[in-house]
Amino acid sequence: MNNMGIIHFLLGENMTFNINKVKIVVTVPEENLSELRESVCKVGAGVIGTYTFCTNSSKVLGTFTPSNDSNPYIGTKNKLEFVSEERLEFVCDISKVKLVLDTIKKVHPYETPAIDIIPLIDEQEFNKM
Repeated sequence: MNNMGIIHFLLGENMTFNINKVKIVVTVPEENLSELRESVCKVGAGVIGTYTFCTNSSKVLGTFTPSNDSNPYIGTKNKLEFVSEERLEFVCDISKVKLVLDTIKKVHPYETPAIDIIPLIDEQEFNKM
């Protein structure tokens, strides 16, 4: 990442894209969804054009088995758990990713939240082709 916060992806000889935004996906227990959404959006995630707090969520069934070394928020050590969760998705400017990840880890009740970071290609990049 350069100091402007842009990642360059080289896809073949004539295809280079600037990555300015990512999509962050995190699963969270249903009862913690609102707090997490509010927290990440307050630090700058979820901005699309002139709109803020742009997120979506869907219900999912999460599974996990806490190990002996864990301190589970939900569940029992060494027992497979099935938990109703929400999958929260939002876009984030590449320059704010570290702050948003720190916020997720501070607010999220799990010791190790499942977080996906997906690079996004701006549709304007295709106008250059």
